[in-house]
This record gives sequence, structure tokens and C-alpha cells, in this order.
Amino acid sequence: MTAPVPLLDAQFVRELEALRRRLEIRARSGGAGEHVAKRRGGSAEFQEHRQYVAGDDLRRIDWLAYARTGEPVIKLFRAEEDMVMRLLIDASASLDFGEPSKIEVAKRLAAALGYMALAGSQRAQVLVAGGGDSSGTLARVSSPRRGRRALPALLRELDQTDAGGAVDLSRAVVHAMRQSRRPGMLVVISDFFDSGPLLQALAQARSAGNDIFLVQVVAREEVEPDFEGDFSLVDSETGETVEVTMDASAVDAYVMRFAGLIEELRGWARRHGATYVRAVNDEPLEDVVRRCVGRTVD
Repeated sequence: MTAPVPLLDAQFVRELEALRRRLEIRARSGGAGEHVAKRRGGSAEFQEHRQYVAGDDLRRIDWLAYARTGEPVIKLFRAEEDMVMRLLIDASASLDFGEPSKIEVAKRLAAALGYMALAGSQRAQVLVAGGGDSSGTLARVSSPRRGRRALPALLRELDQTDAGGAVDLSRAVVHAMRQSRRPGMLVVISDFFDSGPLLQALAQARSAGNDIFLVQVVAREEVEPDFEGDFSLVDSETGETVEVTMDASAVDAYVMRFAGLIEELRGWARRHGATYVRAVNDEPLEDVVRRCVGRTVD
């Protein structure tokens, strides 16, 4: 039996340390706390410098430091606002597919993003939808935690998450927003194989001031199907069996429908200033995290 892959290993953590200073939560919650602020003055106080990277606001360059060293650096400030990253994980039965399984990839990505938030003195919260819970919505809501010392608790919560049952992802998003009236970063990690009014729920979350990240986890077989012949397909969430013949036209129809789902998520992200990243289960997770930090729309 193959030993389980740890959610965070030493090499992965080194990659995250190099990336975490570039992760900014754009929502503003108004609570008391500390995070790196983008503004100067007011209640903000200088924290540290970091290396300038392409795309940074030129107005934030410390020109005096540049004159001394010849290296462009950005000033970072601490502000009296409290930020929370909410990691909403879809643990429906459809995530229990692939090698490695989509749920394992989802948990590792949640661990990576949660680590960066905690290491940056921000708060992180795990919310699990599904996992065999009969309500079809949030099965587990952790308390928001702050700082590096909270990492073991966050990893334990993720380790305890297994895929199972059905999920109404739109209801899960609405319930996640009800956990706190203060906006923050909402990271939804799912395969998004959901027929509910998800985009409407996401739009409500965005209108409430939340910074939205959509991370779609899919298996290689779902991206590049290689099926031919007659199959009895069992819906992993409902148990319903469907008899299908997978010929060239059926595969083409599936590919078009899958591409339509991707384009729907991509278009929504572009219209609402959100981030959409697609993670295939056999690709290096470091690449996926880099795209998250870079706020790409895949």
C-alpha cells in the first residue's frame, strides 16, 4: 500500500515561503488585527521591504532604498484590519476520482493557501461541503485561526476530510457567507460539477466585498477522455446508473460540454475581477499555487 502524500512537505513549504509575500487579500473586513496593507499613512505602520516584481504599483517603490542599493523594493505596511481566508472545499463524491484523487489535490491546495495566510499573520478558516453529510451543504466549519502556530490544527482539519455524498455548492457558498458578515478572501476548491445556481451565489459573495478565488480540480481523464464502447456509468453522488455508448460523437459532445463549463467559470471570473485557476490532478501543485498568487484567469 502506497503511503499517503503529506499535505505539505519541506520542499513545498520552501516554494510557498518564496510566494507568500506576493499574496494579497483585496477585501477589507474592518475588524481589528494586522495584515499587510496596500495603503500608506493612517493607522498603517511600516513592516518591511520586499523585492519589486512585475505588475507591482510603481507608487509603492521605496525610492530612497533604491538610491542606496540599486535594487527596487516595495514598502509593506501593517494596518489595523483583520483579514480572513475562507477555504471552502467541495468534498462531494465526485471528488473521489483520479490518481491522485481530486480530493487529495484539493486538500493539498487548501493547505498551501492556508499556510501562506497563516504565515502572513492573517486568519484562515476551513469550511467543508459534503463529505457524506446528508444536508448537502456545509458539513464542517472550523474556527478562524491566525499565525504559524495554527498550522497543525488547519492540517488536521484537512486530513480529516474525505469525499462522499452530494453537495449543493451554491447553498454552501451562501452558508459560508453567513458565518461572518465581514468580507475576506473566499477560496472555492471544487470540480464545479454542480447544476445549482452557483454563479448567482458567487456574485452575491462578490457584491458583499469578498475577494473570490475559484480553483477547479479535475482529473486528467476528465480533461482528455479516452473511452470507447458501451458503459454502465454510476453517478457517484446519486447512485443513479446510466447506460451509454462512448463513440466519437459522444466523446465530442462531452468535450464540448466540459469546455463550456470552463468558459463559464472563466468568463464569470473576468467579469467580476475574480481569480480562476484550473488544477489537473497530475500537474505540479507549485505551478497551480503560482497562478493563484498571480491572480490569473486560466
